Amino acid sequence: MNASHPTIFIVDDDAFVRDALKLMIEQEHLDVRCYESGESFLEHCPQTSNGCILLDVQMPGINGLALQQILLERHMPLPIIFLTGNGNIPMSVKAIKAGAIDFLTKPVTRSRLIAAIETALQENERIRAETGVAEDASSLLARLTARERDVMQLAIAGLPNKEIARKLDISYRTVEVHKSRIMHKTGAANLIELANIVRESGSVSHD
Repeated sequence: MNASHPTIFIVDDDAFVRDALKLMIEQEHLDVRCYESGESFLEHCPQTSNGCILLDVQMPGINGLALQQILLERHMPLPIIFLTGNGNIPMSVKAIKAGAIDFLTKPVTRSRLIAAIETALQENERIRAETGVAEDASSLLARLTARERDVMQLAIAGLPNKEIARKLDISYRTVEVHKSRIMHKTGAANLIELANIVRESGSVSHD
């Protein structure tokens, strides 16, 4: 995970707006990067970026709503604050439903902008924390062999060792050995903890 300080990414085709927003945000001792288009942002912003986006709605080329969708498809969960000079209710509803933190109308007041950024950065921390948990859990499960994964899925589904042995056509003793290795590799003390690791990783159990 990227441990850098959060950055506020401003994406707006109006240079005056970019400069004004940048000045306000930097006065809050936050890092800021500016982009004149959605294309420029996608080209230069790392996949693992940390922070939030102040995103203009109406821009030449990739507009704000289109960029929001692209970021969702690319699994870049940066919280988005939309800024628009001529927004409407259907547009704002669409943006919020797609996960936007706020939908602000230009010109925006300093207090309103900073409040929205604070909310977005809190959401950013929540997302990063969840991502970290999932990465840690996935790392633990990656240590398992294919057969150990088979045993694990059946075990957390509640099947007794004898039934697992029958389903996988292996001996009862082999099931016990696999389960012992699974617990050791994942650090799980019991099946409940093992099931939690699987859930946190985002893995799907199959009977």
